[in-house]
Amino acid sequence: MFVHKQLECAILIFNIMKTKTKISMMDIFKNPRYRGKHVILAAGKVYSAKTGEGAAEILKKVRKQHPNVTPEVAYLPKAHSLILWM
Repeated sequence: MFVHKQLECAILIFNIMKTKTKISMMDIFKNPRYRGKHVILAAGKVYSAKTGEGAAEILKKVRKQHPNVTPEVAYLPKAHSLILWM
């Protein structure tokens, strides 16, 4: 019985490692931590900046580190803010 439990645990750990969950922009949108920030998602990592200039610097670094990856860039407004454009 003890060996059976060890085998079950090993299979569970293998399945968890095999099915690494990838973070998506929808996960970031749901997280209140990123409200009011510019967010860059590339190669499974999340980068954030308070200003557009900071985001541009991070984007340059990300493109150098991961030249074959297309980063996703977004600004998440603070709650109850209105964005107008023409």
